Amino acid sequence: MQLMSLPGLSGREGPVAQFIMDQLRQAGAPESAIVLDDAHQRTPIAGEVGNLILQLSGTFPAPRRLLMAHMDTVPICLGAKPILDGDFVRSADSNTGLGADDRAGAAAILCAALAILRNNLPHPPLTFFWPIQEEIGLYGARHADIKLLGQPKLAFNWDGGTPEKITVGATGGYRMQIDIEGLASHAGVAPELGVSAIAIAGLAIGRLHQQGWHGQIVKGKSRGTSNIGFIHGGAATNVVTDRVQLKAEARSHDPKFRRQIVEAIEHAFHDAAKQVRSAQGIRGKVAIDGQLDYESFRLNDDEACITVAESVLRDIGLTPVRTISNGGLDANWMHVHGIPTVTLGCGQMNAHTTSERLDIAAFHTACRVALQLATRAE
Repeated sequence: MQLMSLPGLSGREGPVAQFIMDQLRQAGAPESAIVLDDAHQRTPIAGEVGNLILQLSGTFPAPRRLLMAHMDTVPICLGAKPILDGDFVRSADSNTGLGADDRAGAAAILCAALAILRNNLPHPPLTFFWPIQEEIGLYGARHADIKLLGQPKLAFNWDGGTPEKITVGATGGYRMQIDIEGLASHAGVAPELGVSAIAIAGLAIGRLHQQGWHGQIVKGKSRGTSNIGFIHGGAATNVVTDRVQLKAEARSHDPKFRRQIVEAIEHAFHDAAKQVRSAQGIRGKVAIDGQLDYESFRLNDDEACITVAESVLRDIGLTPVRTISNGGLDANWMHVHGIPTVTLGCGQMNAHTTSERLDIAAFHTACRVALQLATRAE
């Protein structure tokens, strides 16, 4: 609840990192074991701090294990005031989310680290990893200084969902910025001399919707999603709007089909620009800049991190459920870095909304799972 009450939007994770470091120091973590990397100097937005890493030498020989959970939250969670409500935690302010995504995960692995430090529990070599800027593109994990992680052989990530959920794969995501340039004119005196950037945007979005390239996308056996989640332009009703900016995304587990979605979006906007012209024949222009945020992945069924996580869950009476995520995870980039990572849940519900809640019993279970995975001798 202390973590959820701290501000910490993407790029502004300083208070969260400071709280975690203070807790680790008070529990006896050596100062040399606590490190902030410089990932924030390589991310698209300027950040306050880099990824937070704690390395502990093992008390018995075994492959190094990594436990991770991101520190940032989405804007709707800014100002959250967590309160107990029966078996759940929710925000006292109905206008904000809770931030259990992913402060519950950050707390679960922090609790494991604190229990080990305070009680001198036997453990293999361990790395605790709190990445930054997950919510805006998995940038902390993407730009992490991997050598500081100590070459872990087993890796476990905590994010949304129930404790028995084992996420073994996730989709890939591509983000786009679309800039439309039209021509301003007086909307009452001479609208025909203008080129409406809003009209171009509207035609393109309408085409994508009508042809099934927006929202959930099903084309034969291919599956994916797309969304135009940001649109900004215009200043007055009496001016033909000359500039509009949009931001969009395309997702699919199939890289080739994701490229088809991106091309459908590009064609829709470029074709719409050709359709809108002034009385003098001037057309608008469209510039599209895009990048792959993260590639899709699927862990092998016999990956060690999966089998160990499932063994721990069974030992505490849970039945593991393997899932594939249609959202991106820090595990996407860990996979690229050569660190296969399975993702578990912490009891978060309705993330990114004002109705977000944390199931307390499920969170406590996640803490038990984290401690078991950090200390188990196998």
